[in-house]
Amino acid sequence: MVENQTIDKVTNDLPSPLTSPNADLVIYDGTCNFCSSQVRNLYRLDGRNRLAFISLHDPFVTEQITDLTHQQLMEQIFLIPNHDGEYSDRRLGGAAAIKYLTLRLPKLWILAPLFHVPFTGSLQQWAYRQIAKRRYKIAGKKNDPCDDQTTCDLHFHD
Repeated sequence: MVENQTIDKVTNDLPSPLTSPNADLVIYDGTCNFCSSQVRNLYRLDGRNRLAFISLHDPFVTEQITDLTHQQLMEQIFLIPNHDGEYSDRRLGGAAAIKYLTLRLPKLWILAPLFHVPFTGSLQQWAYRQIAKRRYKIAGKKNDPCDDQTTCDLHFHD
C-alpha cells in the first residue's frame, strides 16, 4: 500500500495531462525509481509547464494513447508533442524523446549539439536501450515483487 501511495505522490506532484492540457506529454514507467527520478529532473529543468507527465500504468494511457502497446511503453520513455491542446500523431521514444527535449527545454540547449550530430541516432538509441533495460537493476522498483513475470524477464535478464 505504501508503494502505491509513493507512486501517487510522485504523479500528483507533477503536471499531468489534465492539469496541463497544452503541454507535451511524457509517458514513463511510474514503478521505476530511475525513471521517476529522471522525470522529476525534467520537471525541474522545465520550469514553465511545457511538459506534462503520466505513468504508463495510469488508466489515462490505456484509454487515450491506444496506438502504443504496454510492451512498447515498458521499453522506453515516450514523448508526444502537443500543438494548441491537441496531441500530435508523432510518438518520440527513447533517445528521440531526449533529442526533442534538448531543443524544447532551454536548460538542455547545452546538450543539443551532442544529440544532433548527423548519423548518431542509432548509437544514441542503442545507448538508451542499454540503460533502459537495466533500469530496475540500477535503481530498483517501487513495487516488489514484480507484478508479472514478463516485466521481471524484460528488465532483470540481459
